[in-house]
Amino acid sequence: MQYSINSSDLIKQTSDCLIFGTYQGKRLSQSAQLLDKHSQGYIQKILDQGDLIEECGKSIVLYNVPGISAPRVLLVYCGEESNLSVTDFRKIIGCMVCALKSLQIDEITSFLTDISVKACDLAKHIRQSIELIEDGYYCFDKLKTDKKNKMSPPKRFIFNLPNSQESGKLTDTIKEGTAITEGIKLTKDLANLPANLCTPTIMAESAKKLANEAGLTINILDEAAIKKAGMGGLLAVAQGSQEPVKFITLEYRGAAEQKPVVLVGKGVTFDSGGICLKPAAGMEEMKYDMSGAASVMGIFKTITELKLPLNVVGIMPLTENLPSGTAVKPGDVIKTLSGLSVEVINTDAEGRLILADALTYSERFNPDVVIDMATLTGAIIVALGAVATGMMSNNIELALEIEKAGQQSQDRVWPLPLWEDYQQQIDSNVADISNVGVGGGKSITAACFLSRFTENLHWAHLDIAGTAWRSGLEKTATGRPVSLIVQFLLNRCKNYKK
Repeated sequence: MQYSINSSDLIKQTSDCLIFGTYQGKRLSQSAQLLDKHSQGYIQKILDQGDLIEECGKSIVLYNVPGISAPRVLLVYCGEESNLSVTDFRKIIGCMVCALKSLQIDEITSFLTDISVKACDLAKHIRQSIELIEDGYYCFDKLKTDKKNKMSPPKRFIFNLPNSQESGKLTDTIKEGTAITEGIKLTKDLANLPANLCTPTIMAESAKKLANEAGLTINILDEAAIKKAGMGGLLAVAQGSQEPVKFITLEYRGAAEQKPVVLVGKGVTFDSGGICLKPAAGMEEMKYDMSGAASVMGIFKTITELKLPLNVVGIMPLTENLPSGTAVKPGDVIKTLSGLSVEVINTDAEGRLILADALTYSERFNPDVVIDMATLTGAIIVALGAVATGMMSNNIELALEIEKAGQQSQDRVWPLPLWEDYQQQIDSNVADISNVGVGGGKSITAACFLSRFTENLHWAHLDIAGTAWRSGLEKTATGRPVSLIVQFLLNRCKNYKK
């Protein structure tokens, strides 16, 4: 969809649908008042009849409103005029998209830009809208043969501004929002593919394509190179599968002398649990266990489109985790790239094994900071549900940066402790470390495991197991945390300029 900003007269608007807000007590927004004036009180009469339910996001479509050229008007209820939160606003936009999807239209003009949202300026309003609109219209149907009922999304969405002088200031916002949604879409498309169509080899081909299109430097290690490097954690997980293991690095150089931000994404393209086999119910959702790697790809697509003035490295260890006669077994001891030995207690705690090697490998890039993204633990879903991503870090400044970016993007995180008290839970009596902690706090002890491989790094871990996809009949990838990390990088660009 193409997004733009306009400041033309309401009467002259010829879009297929115009969108206006209303408030509690049958009150009209400023632009809706102007619409009501041109329609000789028609809009207020509709509200007075009570057809629009006063529940945040509820809407009604009006056809052939007197006094205007547009054939349709969508009235959306926006709650209390002076007490609208960002959460309410996001609900309003989400409901607006649901209403629009039932209409066959090519162009939309929104006058919701005149509603006031707490802690949300116009730039944030527009970027949030673009992300939510694209999410609402997203449909993964490339594997379906019957697409007769597919509704085409509109071609153009126009944000109407009363003051044309503000238009120029928001051009970058449109560009940012569009680029972010392109990255989110790539992440969703990769994560939604079934495991037979998104193997480590296919992921590597997708990374090559992205690198060629965006001018990135790419390096792909095969099994022989991985073995030569000494990545025992990644090889242990991969040894149960017939699919070739891959280890990919992407490099984006947008600045000269500057330490890079390194992004590490867990890439288990299917996780059966290995010898410690998962229950059958819902196991098909384990195709999403490569969402961290898919997010790295999406982030790189966005930052190359925006040409951000900073250096970023992406690292993606890619493998399946399957049971077989060659699979790693509970009780096995493996040696990681760092030299630390690991006792494998549970083969379903495989993500931390491949991340251990990737985090150690990241040191060779002399990074400023390292952030890993991984669908790591079911425990994080118990703790935080699907709202917030769990964050653990060994550096308070980095943690605060990420938390700020989460608030700005509404792709939020919640910090959990990484105290020394938890470290003893992952001690082993036969190796340097165990891959599973004893007792509670499984998300924290998983991060404690990773922290053993990041002692020389400023590092943060994002457990996205609860936020990377939605479960159930409408299961789909969400594209998180692309928006969060891009905002983090945008903030860094602004700080560099200072």
